[in-house]
Amino acid sequence: YHEASSKAKSRVLELLRGLSSELQSKINILILASVLIVIAKALFSHVSKGRRRIWFFPTITQFNNCQHTEALNGTVGKKIIGLSPYWFDAAQGTGVQNTVDMQSLFLLTGPNGGAKSSLLRSLCAAALLGICGFMVPAESAFIPHFDSIMLHMKSYDSPADGKSSFQIEMSEIRSLITGATSSSLVLIDEICRGTETAKGTCIAGSVIETLVAIGCLGIVSTHLHGIFDLPLKIKRNVYKAMGAEYVDGQPIPTWKLIDGIGLNSTDKSSEQLNGTREIALYSRTKLMQQMGISSKKLEDAIRLICQKKLLELYKVKNPSEVATVNCVLIAAREQPAPSTIGASSVYIVVRPDKKFYVGQTDDLEGRVRAHHLKEGMEDASFLYFLVPGKSIACQLETLLINQLPSYGFQLTNVADGKHRNFGTTNLSPEPSTAYR
Repeated sequence: YHEASSKAKSRVLELLRGLSSELQSKINILILASVLIVIAKALFSHVSKGRRRIWFFPTITQFNNCQHTEALNGTVGKKIIGLSPYWFDAAQGTGVQNTVDMQSLFLLTGPNGGAKSSLLRSLCAAALLGICGFMVPAESAFIPHFDSIMLHMKSYDSPADGKSSFQIEMSEIRSLITGATSSSLVLIDEICRGTETAKGTCIAGSVIETLVAIGCLGIVSTHLHGIFDLPLKIKRNVYKAMGAEYVDGQPIPTWKLIDGIGLNSTDKSSEQLNGTREIALYSRTKLMQQMGISSKKLEDAIRLICQKKLLELYKVKNPSEVATVNCVLIAAREQPAPSTIGASSVYIVVRPDKKFYVGQTDDLEGRVRAHHLKEGMEDASFLYFLVPGKSIACQLETLLINQLPSYGFQLTNVADGKHRNFGTTNLSPEPSTAYR
């Protein structure tokens, strides 16, 4: 056996040497073919994802006088309309679109969890994809032909090199400033986070002055609000922030880019929004369960969530063009109205234990009867609204499952929110279709 194995090994090596000799003259062709295969596979994956997520090709503009860019229609700088985080699942409804009009370097503020880092990553990805000739995750975009795109995120220490995280950050920012030109895109996330506030504020101000003097486009995000009090030598101060709205006295991030200066992350309200957000949501949920949640609050949450989605689906900007979502209450031991027969609807079960279940159906009466037959569900009540078609019903069902918990409603079927393949067809009804 060992002798036969040795002979077989020798024979295989001999054949491989002969094959190598024959292919030696064709090695360049083989390498080229393998590279082309990799490129083709990458292009196929990009086009498949781009078409599925409805991405678009941007308009690439050229820098004018090495300072700004100007498209044929007069658009100046970098402008992206409907920019979305490409890594989010659209079915979950958590990916908020933003419009970014960048004429110069601007300062971005906002609390932790407000999506500053996500916005910077999205802008970087869109710029990189655009200048490479690929589709971008946006509705439309005007992107300059940058000579370099630089993104600086959180730095970590390097014990092997004997450097702290702040030293690493300063080294990276020095390289960034050295390589930046007036045709560069520079994105810095939470500058000078690795040192004490006073020193970090002064260093951050100096870096901002330098980048403004270079004339590059970009964003510098920070929690150091003392920068606004520094006598910086900047001709034009542009301040942007990640928005937040108050629900029950608590700030909830909207993940929308707005003008102005955002919440200071040292505020008590901001702390509740940031590091203790999960705890705050849990506590609020428990409190609402103890007090009992009125159907009015549930209706308001449903209307707010679904109205935004319907505006997006029909691509209209005026909310009045889409009919209001009107919820109908089915009290315990009652049956739905005859108008629901054969109609698509989205319903929410209000269980006796103050938990909720979200579903959609074309047979509401049958679903109500089935839920009432379950143990302990005899006194359950329902809220429902009719929609024009099962496709829209499936999308709104998934959206409500993913977003109602953030409004303090505890669901029993959260796992159903992972559905991805619902409602992929184009909408044909008019925006004025009634939702009863």
